[in-house]
Amino acid sequence: MDFLRQLADELITKADLPEFQAGDNVTVYYRIREGAKERVQPFKGNVIQVKGGTTNPNRTFTVRKVSGGIGVERVFPINSPNIDKIVVNKRGKVRRARLFYLRELSGKKARIKERRIIKK
Repeated sequence: MDFLRQLADELITKADLPEFQAGDNVTVYYRIREGAKERVQPFKGNVIQVKGGTTNPNRTFTVRKVSGGIGVERVFPINSPNIDKIVVNKRGKVRRARLFYLRELSGKKARIKERRIIKK
């Protein structure tokens, strides 16, 4: 098992991504290849879950947004080479690690309060 973990550490490039958790509003800039062309597409929404431990190289996170009245969720691997960058727009104040209850809510009920950061 240690051999596999050591091999994964060597192969996976460590990106300097910001710390985020469920409830945060993020913009994921994802590289998309269409034939010979390549473009970066932003996906802005709320993180509804982060799956896998902090040391797990196969960690994923799910981002949900509402586009045209339809809820769209997308799962991103944290170590994907196609992620250009991640920007944390707001820190959310939630009491759960999985926010699947947001799927049934709409409008103002689906809002997440912003977490205040007290600077000393």
